[in-house]
Amino acid sequence: MILNTSPYRMYQENAILSARPPELVLILYNATLRFIRQAREHIVGRNVGAAHQALIRAQDAIRTLDEALDHRYEVAANLTLLYDYIYRRLMEANLKKDAAILDEVAGLVEQLRDTWEEAMRLADDSGGNGEGLP
Repeated sequence: MILNTSPYRMYQENAILSARPPELVLILYNATLRFIRQAREHIVGRNVGAAHQALIRAQDAIRTLDEALDHRYEVAANLTLLYDYIYRRLMEANLKKDAAILDEVAGLVEQLRDTWEEAMRLADDSGGNGEGLP
């Protein structure tokens, strides 16, 4: 059995294992965007199987983000609705192999990611560790 021990892969795994919870959310947003972009490229290139796999991974990442929400915060209910919308649109894009839907969803995920980055920065600037983010 050959293990994938490339330095890049080891770096990625270490970054995930050592990340604080807010950083893990950022990693998931970036992964979701990467999978959406891959799916779009595969749809344009008419590689249906690869597009499907990338979209399944994007859907899994969105579900993980939703499951990680702390529902003690009011914003979590709104994020659940938004994640559900994104998930349904990803499913629709997968069924129709529609790149335009992926453009829409990528824009939403980018906005969420950018907002999350700003919230992390503000929490760090105020001396917090970001642990109280929803």
